[in-house]
Amino acid sequence: MLTDKYPRALLAHTPTPIESLTNLSKKLGGPHIWVKRDDCTGLAFGGNKARQLEYYLGEAVRDNADTILITSAVQSNYLRSAVSAARKYGMEVEVQQEERVPNRPYEYYHSGNPYLLKLMGAKIHSYPVGEDEEGADHALYERAEILKTEGKCPYVIPLAGKHIPLGSLGYVDCAEELLEQLKDLPFTVDGIAIASGSGTTHAGLVAGLRALGSNIAVYGICVRRDKKSQSERVFEKTKIVAEMIGHAGIIKEDDIIIDDHTLLPGYGQLNENVTEAIDLAAKYEGLLVDPVYSGKALAGLIHLIRNGRFSDDQNILLVHTGGAPALFGYPELIEK
Repeated sequence: MLTDKYPRALLAHTPTPIESLTNLSKKLGGPHIWVKRDDCTGLAFGGNKARQLEYYLGEAVRDNADTILITSAVQSNYLRSAVSAARKYGMEVEVQQEERVPNRPYEYYHSGNPYLLKLMGAKIHSYPVGEDEEGADHALYERAEILKTEGKCPYVIPLAGKHIPLGSLGYVDCAEELLEQLKDLPFTVDGIAIASGSGTTHAGLVAGLRALGSNIAVYGICVRRDKKSQSERVFEKTKIVAEMIGHAGIIKEDDIIIDDHTLLPGYGQLNENVTEAIDLAAKYEGLLVDPVYSGKALAGLIHLIRNGRFSDDQNILLVHTGGAPALFGYPELIEK
């Protein structure tokens, strides 16, 4: 494997299956849509974070850490997955919830992922700013220093783009897994759609595919930033990941394809496209996609299909990054 030199803690149930979304494909009347079920990675309701955390926890175990610290949004799948991973490896865990999404109802703060954090016994802190990655990380490192004075050995999982993206290695692995699966399928995948937030998953997948000689186009659907800023972020991160796996210089600007048509009004906020995507997936496929990541990725893919990006005879793969617990924080989806 391209990632063999990095310490890894086994967390994810892999390989995850690839399934046909036959009903949805017929409904949309475009290319055939397939889904890579990374919502089935296990680890407390699964999701893409299980693959990412294998490398952060691997380093934490190597360093004899006894406490994990992590920051993200209130309804974060990352926080939920990190708490589960820490518990699996017998560690304490402290999470920092950032106020990223305004004007949410009671359920957003107490159901779904926040409920699961409490169920697993995480120590919860609050960070009042939603768009301050550096500040949020700084608060974690300050907390880590306090824990050290108490005799603890903390490990911080950082958020800001300046840090080494260890989590991307999980999606280098996914790229390798995916290409092996495609060898046994009687069709060619002509494009991959994936949610693009921190860029960690997106960057790892692109770097892995290119390192393994695949030119499949990866369409990153914006969930937090606009096209320009996300393109810059993912391009830089993907180059770093390629270097990490011994393939420096292979990433070109046109490897990074970003679409932000279904982003507004912003992170974790619904719009008509996202609401429709969630509804279509549920009612035509019994597939649950969340409002923050996988639902927005599907909405972006639907937008691309309706605007003629793909021909009817093509096969497009959606990477389902999980997130179903967040649905419980959006009661308005069924209160129509």
